[in-house]
Amino acid sequence: MSVLQHSGRPYVTFNPASKEHRSFYAEFRKKNTWGHCPVRFILAEDQDNVITMIQTSLAEFHTAKEFGKNSS
Repeated sequence: MSVLQHSGRPYVTFNPASKEHRSFYAEFRKKNTWGHCPVRFILAEDQDNVITMIQTSLAEFHTAKEFGKNSS
């Protein structure tokens, strides 16, 4: 394991219910860079990129919050 992996930003799974994680994404949208984000988000295996993964999880989170869980 390299020195950079020990001293770099920690990896976390994006949680759309976390106000802090949503804030990190909002800052990314404003500045168009992850440079100020204190964490790195883990890319899910079924996703192509982090941004699409976050957008999808936010859409699902807010849809479920507004309309309830999908019963199908």
